[in-house]
Amino acid sequence: MLVAGVLFAGMGVFVKLGLKYFSSSELVFYRSLFGVVIVFLVVRANGLAVYSPNWKLHVSRSLAGFSGMMLLFYVIGRLPLSTATTLNYTSPLFLVILSALVLKQRPKPGLVLAVVLGFAGVVLLLRPTFNANQTVAGLLGLASGFFAGVAYLTTKHLGRLGEPGWRVVFYFTLVSTLGSGAFAWIEGFHEIRQEGLPVLLGVGVCATLGQLAMTHAYHAGDTLTVGSLAYSTVVFTTLFSIVIWQDTLPITSWLAMGLIVVSGIVAARSGSSGDLMPQACK
Repeated sequence: MLVAGVLFAGMGVFVKLGLKYFSSSELVFYRSLFGVVIVFLVVRANGLAVYSPNWKLHVSRSLAGFSGMMLLFYVIGRLPLSTATTLNYTSPLFLVILSALVLKQRPKPGLVLAVVLGFAGVVLLLRPTFNANQTVAGLLGLASGFFAGVAYLTTKHLGRLGEPGWRVVFYFTLVSTLGSGAFAWIEGFHEIRQEGLPVLLGVGVCATLGQLAMTHAYHAGDTLTVGSLAYSTVVFTTLFSIVIWQDTLPITSWLAMGLIVVSGIVAARSGSSGDLMPQACK
């Protein structure tokens, strides 16, 4: 999971670097295209069936995940990388609320505490971030966490219906490829030049290897421990931001990020099966 954390943080770095050469929709397109090709090859090699009687639910989940990823990639270009990533990792908090509202699940005291801590962290994090140029970006970053929470809730339902994880990933990457491709076509594709190619490869490789490392971690390790370590992405992203862009964060931002990370860990350890951890919208 720590390896996955480094890789997902690396994906964020390549996205931020790539926005110099490509639009956010193009980066989502190339990232998703890389993923869907890899998954399709694996599916064909193993003779698996991609059709599902629950395809409408797959599409709904994929649209939510796609929306979250589009917003995340957009916000990465307008906020410090660590801030954008942390806002996206509010998804478990939204999942707690959505589970209570949609599934009528009474949250445990630990989950209530997690929500309170998490949103206190969000308010503290956004307050120094909000200015005339970053208010909208901050709200969109929070929206990316909301859509990711919707995606996790739907993923949880698909799991109860017996849908395998690889099929969820296939539909997600397929819908994301088609959706982002449409946006990029409307905006106009940029020429892939020599200096931009390594960035695209970096995004695709980091995202795919990160997904594989994370999947193996959840299969081989303790779910709650692995889920808690998922928040290492925030730590590694912050370190990359400091080293590469010399980002300086006020003490309030450090405290806010710490509250959000702690709230996610509390949510994971208060849940019954680790379903509250961010693991699908990457």
